[in-house]
Amino acid sequence: MISTDDGASDDLEGVHRSVVIVGGGQAGLSMSYCLTQQGVDHIVLERDRIGHEWRDRRWDSFCLVTPNWQCQLPGYPYAGDDPDGFLVRDEIVRYIDEYARSFGPPVVEGVAATRLRRDRKGRYLVGTSRGELIAEHVVLATGPYQVPLIPRLADRLPDELTQIHSSQYRSPDQLPPGEVLVIGTGQSGCQIAEDLHLAGRQVHLAVGSAPRVSRFYRGRDVVAWLEALGYYRKAVDEFADVDAVRFRVNHYVTGRDGGRDIDLRAFARDGMRLYGRLIGAAGAALQFAPDLEQNLDHADAVAEGIKDSIDSYIDAQRIDAPPEARYTPVWTPQRAATHLDLGDTEITSAIWSTGFGRDDRWIEVPVFDGRGYPTHDRGVTSCQGLYFLGLPWQHTWGSGRLSGIADDAAYLTERITTGTTPEHLFRWIAGTSTSTYPRDDEWVAPRTVA
Repeated sequence: MISTDDGASDDLEGVHRSVVIVGGGQAGLSMSYCLTQQGVDHIVLERDRIGHEWRDRRWDSFCLVTPNWQCQLPGYPYAGDDPDGFLVRDEIVRYIDEYARSFGPPVVEGVAATRLRRDRKGRYLVGTSRGELIAEHVVLATGPYQVPLIPRLADRLPDELTQIHSSQYRSPDQLPPGEVLVIGTGQSGCQIAEDLHLAGRQVHLAVGSAPRVSRFYRGRDVVAWLEALGYYRKAVDEFADVDAVRFRVNHYVTGRDGGRDIDLRAFARDGMRLYGRLIGAAGAALQFAPDLEQNLDHADAVAEGIKDSIDSYIDAQRIDAPPEARYTPVWTPQRAATHLDLGDTEITSAIWSTGFGRDDRWIEVPVFDGRGYPTHDRGVTSCQGLYFLGLPWQHTWGSGRLSGIADDAAYLTERITTGTTPEHLFRWIAGTSTSTYPRDDEWVAPRTVA
């Protein structure tokens, strides 16, 4: 199934496959499954181990924020005894590993893709740390979380302050004793702040504009209501502001301990110190925007707006669902501080929960816009044979998630197998071909797609 030597040799130089998949996470594995089902010869390149992002870039108490029943990788839906629970990090890794074992993808681990270009024949040349491969099609399943982003502002903070990115955080014990500053309130920032708070650490949290969502409402997990409402299947091109939608921040919530809301106001009531966005630093002197109250109000408004949609759906469908009182703020900022001197605190660590960027400098194919973002239609680029998979909002809200990656992978597989398939392969697929099907001796009965 998984090798580190592509058969008998470490050398990938000149190896030819119809499809090369770059990335061995859930997107790359899903693509491999769909191609395997269609008999298409391919190879999956993974620079680390399969599931690396889950395995090595999540903290110890990490868990999914969507229920287990949404784990719907193609051919491998969740089959455990807790569909409404939330897989923790090690269980997610196990799910990915078991998925790979279930169909034996041709994965080569420990191989980094270093260059992608086209030759004069229109074929793709995939340079790697172990040689250059040749392919008619390339699927880039490297995901959106490639390069941790830390603003240059970090350079202005005191040298003695321990600074890490959220992707490096594992547990409160890894940090030196003292108080912790967490910058950013996306899903990671809020969950890490909670993890530290529950461990008894004094947390200072710079709050951004990310929205929140309630965990449960009117007798069901809100994710179940959103699924019923069709939110996860709504296509990005149904929105008027497609570009803005693609870059929206996810709502913060948690699946920890069976799932609950993340209420920053409750954290503040219980001792966490909240500020607006961090906008300046000069040594120990920090400056925050005067937008804390605005950001908290916005997060609450989004959560309540989702409840409005659920109420309307319940009424329209005449569903018998228990009524529930709406959220009442448990804490309101009074003259939130806009300045903080680290010398007046015991802050010894800062965690930058400021997201990730892409690093596509190795791709020498013109498929990016002026911001460096891949231009595509449902993952299909303007360069024939080049595809992306696993992008947020690639087609729907479910794209890139464990719940929606199957549809995107199936769509790309259809494009690969039918969009540019030679006539003799159409006859072969339909079972009408009488000619001998061309084989690649390195793999058993592969289906070569030109």
